[in-house]
Amino acid sequence: MSDIHGKIKDFIYSHQDELVKNLTELVAIPSYKGSPEDGAPFGASTKEALYKMKNICDGMGFKTTVYENAVLCADWGEEPELGILAHLDVVPVHDENRGNWATDPFQLTEKGGVLYGRGAIDDKGPAVAALWALNCVKELGIPLKKGVRLIFGTDEENGSEDLEIYKKYDRFPTNVFTPDGSFPVINIEKGMLRLLFNGEFQSGELVMFEGGSVPNAVPNHARARLLSISLGDVEREVGSIAGADFSVGDRYGHVEIGCGGKSAHASTPEAGVNALTALIALLNRVTDEPVLRGLGELFPFGETDGAALGIKCADESGALTCVLSKISTEQGAINGVVDIRFPTCTNLEFVRGRLTSALGDIGLKCRVLLGEEPHVVPENSKFVQTLLRVYERIEGEKGRCIAIGGGTYVHNIEGGVAFGAERGDTDYHMHGDNEFITVEELLKDAVLFAEVIAEVSGQTV
Repeated sequence: MSDIHGKIKDFIYSHQDELVKNLTELVAIPSYKGSPEDGAPFGASTKEALYKMKNICDGMGFKTTVYENAVLCADWGEEPELGILAHLDVVPVHDENRGNWATDPFQLTEKGGVLYGRGAIDDKGPAVAALWALNCVKELGIPLKKGVRLIFGTDEENGSEDLEIYKKYDRFPTNVFTPDGSFPVINIEKGMLRLLFNGEFQSGELVMFEGGSVPNAVPNHARARLLSISLGDVEREVGSIAGADFSVGDRYGHVEIGCGGKSAHASTPEAGVNALTALIALLNRVTDEPVLRGLGELFPFGETDGAALGIKCADESGALTCVLSKISTEQGAINGVVDIRFPTCTNLEFVRGRLTSALGDIGLKCRVLLGEEPHVVPENSKFVQTLLRVYERIEGEKGRCIAIGGGTYVHNIEGGVAFGAERGDTDYHMHGDNEFITVEELLKDAVLFAEVIAEVSGQTV
């Protein structure tokens, strides 16, 4: 290992306490999307996280710029050629799920070298690693031929409207990576379709039905309230739906049903248990609501590949995935969200057409919330090969390109790829309970990112 490699590692590891402190400060802010306010397009808490990061960056001596209280840029050097894009918004932790956490989700807690907290892996931990990587390069005086820009956004979890704001004011650097995925390098991302549906709902015996909290995750909770259905009738049918956890009880003359599943990212629904579709399957055994029956046929409990919709397909980029992620009923109406990730062998027009047609057949109107074709960056590009080379040198293992079920933060950035921060088959509980990153991985990420900065923007090291 050359002298500079050793200095980078020594610098990062000697500042472990500072990295953890900065992550603690960010995790303490519940920066999930809220109602727009004056000067806060994605809610007050996301703005608070943005300015917390700005204060940290200012203290390190970086040139900072904030665009519409939605995006923060921290620059070192002129004419940024490398951009590192991370997000400070997180998915919510709802009150009904807090009991599933072993720690306070908004208080970073270390246990045995593991850091628990919402945003630890997605994406506040990697954001702190990127920040300290650039600070390391600055403090060690590693010469740069071109500048480096850290870009911190606040709307990745809900459609990345923050990046549209950024593009109103500036262009992205020539080379961009986001630590919003997995190592080694993600160069192919599936296409995405997120669709909102609504329509009339003849409630009848079903006076309340709801579940799911975010559009891009397998829902781990759902509940319903029934009128004129006996408790015994429901209890007899619970055993017919295997794989989900049901609770049934009588409340003020109504039958209350709760269903617990297992949360997972919408790109890997096979890792979760969909509480919504499980409860629909149960309700369809004790009630006869036409729309609910139709949804049960289109989204069978346990199916994640869109077979019932006629869109099942797969290629080298993976298999299509389909998640019914949210539903609510109110005053004779039903609203819901479907999230689909599709491989390169199909296209947005086909998937959207089949889904809207199928939902239309059961009386539901549709509106596209997000529609994107697959994102592909050639493996032989100079930037990708540089990332792989650095990864192999530092990690001591073969680098490779991988395809994923969709959406990292660079999905609509030409030439952008994901580089970190998940490793191997580790389940970091991203978007779920007890989300974490290890202290060692936080430090290793910072070392890797510093090496990439030196390689891409500086002299060859």
